[in-house]
Amino acid sequence: MQTVAEFGPNTNFDGNLVMTRVDAALNWLRQYSLWPMPMGLACCAIELMGTGASRFDIARFGAEVMRFSPRQSDVMIVAGTVTYKMAAVVRRLYEQMAEPKWVIAMGACASTGGMYRSYSVLQGVDNILPVDFYVAGCPPRPEALLDALIQLQQKVMREPLLKNLKRPGPALPPAK
Repeated sequence: MQTVAEFGPNTNFDGNLVMTRVDAALNWLRQYSLWPMPMGLACCAIELMGTGASRFDIARFGAEVMRFSPRQSDVMIVAGTVTYKMAAVVRRLYEQMAEPKWVIAMGACASTGGMYRSYSVLQGVDNILPVDFYVAGCPPRPEALLDALIQLQQKVMREPLLKNLKRPGPALPPAK
């Protein structure tokens, strides 16, 4: 076994050594373990279900674990028409998700209200949530959602992870 001081410019590692930054390693792990929370509100939810089926297989990209609990999910996929009655529920579920979290607006209705210019329909989920990716279509094909997922994975890989961690504050005095 060689020590670090013995390694020179001509040392051959034979593939036994991997060097990287901690940020890059952690982001590589996070990139392939996104847990989506499907918010299927209308017909786009059918295509969302198709994305999880065997033909399109969202599991190939590490997002197979669909979680219906906001505390266990990273990505909210809003698929379909968001009414004002549901807007408060969607917002509350988003706020219950742990950081880091992302949102994909799937379909014309989630992105812009679609063909429903009505008093009861929210004209885009970006009025209540910060949307990271928009998937166009009415309804969009599963391939389009997979493309948005791939773009989200690339975004996760570029995010600085350790710089954003909160430092522990001063210790609180013991309770009396």
